Amino acid sequence: MITIKKITLIQFRNYSSASFQFDAPVVCITGANGSGKTNLLDAIYYLCYTKSYFSSYQQNSVKTGLDGFRVEGVFEREGREEVISCKWKQGKKEIFANGSEYEKITDHIGLYSSVMVAPDDIELINDGSELRRKWIDSILSQVDKDYLEHLMHYNRVLLQRNAWLKNQAVNPTLNDTVLAYYNEQLTIDGAYIYKQRSDFLEQFVPLLEKYYRELSGGKETVQLVYNSDLSLKPLKDWLEQYLQNDLRVQRTLRGIHKDDWDFILNGLALKQFGSQGQKKSFLFALKLAQYAYLSKRLGHLPILLLDDIFEKLDQSRMEALLSIIRTNSFGQVILTDTHPERIKEAFGVGAEVGFIYL
Repeated sequence: MITIKKITLIQFRNYSSASFQFDAPVVCITGANGSGKTNLLDAIYYLCYTKSYFSSYQQNSVKTGLDGFRVEGVFEREGREEVISCKWKQGKKEIFANGSEYEKITDHIGLYSSVMVAPDDIELINDGSELRRKWIDSILSQVDKDYLEHLMHYNRVLLQRNAWLKNQAVNPTLNDTVLAYYNEQLTIDGAYIYKQRSDFLEQFVPLLEKYYRELSGGKETVQLVYNSDLSLKPLKDWLEQYLQNDLRVQRTLRGIHKDDWDFILNGLALKQFGSQGQKKSFLFALKLAQYAYLSKRLGHLPILLLDDIFEKLDQSRMEALLSIIRTNSFGQVILTDTHPERIKEAFGVGAEVGFIYL
């Protein structure tokens, strides 16, 4: 099990300087809207993944008007306390474990895992394919270092190939040696990524089905369908076949960077035909399945981070969710809510629930 014991924030979002203790299996961060509940939850996520859950732009994590921040957390992992520090200033990020800086930030990924559930996560269902790719990539990158390396290399080569395509519009060349190299690299990386994404679904879908049954009462069936160019033929063939199209639009139109996943409920596309309640149940089932998958692959229970979810759930779904996360299959739970009384009532008399009042 991974747990966080203490966190210190300096110039992180709305915090000038603050420290907080987490001394219970379940900790509720409570306070008025705008007091920094979500920011504190995001700081824990940042320590796990060296990035914000809510913004890809690092400057957004800095207190307004300043040029950097520092977040430090004391974790317990396998019975040992470890101190993780993240510092960002003027575009430079540094990550330390017990005072020693990582040679590569990617070495940190997978060591301290957490799963966040937040109100805007419904975009995972309603929005475009990029969010779904990022979500699955974030899971696989934690459990497979080779996956992360292949993914990073694929994205670098993709940028280079796209730059080559753009250059052809103004400075065409008959020498396609460079293009052949790009195609070969994308094909190698793409094949590995495609296989891992395919294998992932075989393990993940049964977990998704299990949790959706528990959340919905077992009345509906769910599926996850993987759509990829590589399911039809190797990427090398696509790149050669689509070269003229790529030159015309000056970007690479085929590849694993176009992959998507269909969320299916009772044989119909959830995005188009699902109700808001069905989408919420599906989303929570996705996140709980993510938690169970990471637990199995990493060999420890991640931290579960729940941001303002009880405002969004009806009574039956809240009770179903609570009955799941109170089992031994889940570790430390840290959540936010504006009403501490609701959390006390939800978890019941005798439950070990701590509170941080902002």
